[in-house]
Amino acid sequence: MSRPIVVFDLDGTLVDTAPDLVDTLNVILTRERIPPIGYEAARMLIGGGVRPMLERALAEQGRSVPAPEIDALFKTFLDHYAAHIADRSRPFPGVEIALDVLAQRGFVLAVCTNKLEWLSLRLLDELGLTARFAAICGQDTFGVKKPDPDVLRKTVAAAGGDMTRTVMVGDSATDIRLAQAAQVPVIAVDFGYTDTPVAALRPDRVISSYQMLVPAVFELLA
Repeated sequence: MSRPIVVFDLDGTLVDTAPDLVDTLNVILTRERIPPIGYEAARMLIGGGVRPMLERALAEQGRSVPAPEIDALFKTFLDHYAAHIADRSRPFPGVEIALDVLAQRGFVLAVCTNKLEWLSLRLLDELGLTARFAAICGQDTFGVKKPDPDVLRKTVAAAGGDMTRTVMVGDSATDIRLAQAAQVPVIAVDFGYTDTPVAALRPDRVISSYQMLVPAVFELLA
């Protein structure tokens, strides 16, 4: 029998990446002579990937930008962000302890994110977390992105797991819809990047700290 697996979203779930993402966003907007966006408002734009974040930020500033210009801004954003990916981004409190406990209890760990795979690897490398995960899969890994359930199924398969013994952990409607579509239980953290309270999205469990994660995982797989 395969070992049970816990699959994590990345931004807003494992790592507080908002400081570096928002800093980069405002660098790009300022270069384009567009007013920067306040931290709390910009934080809520994170979660679907860089390009949607840029498009939403421009729309909020009342700017309609043709697709070729978005492409150029997207490349500029990636270049700047990659160079500053872990300036201020840090794991949420208790993440490393919770991962250690799950690993000690026989769980396989994986990451399923809408961040590009190479950026996800660079971030986790910078934070010393890469070796903890059997698979780290981004929106470009399989040619599908969340909430398409195939991305979760393929992440679990890449990690050597079994969907019947899988729990998803995320912070947004995208993660919850993904897990529900794939018919796996989902735990939502309530400190991530969503403008809708996660409890309203009806995950199987809501946790407010990583101290609550391990008991919630065991309850859902009992």
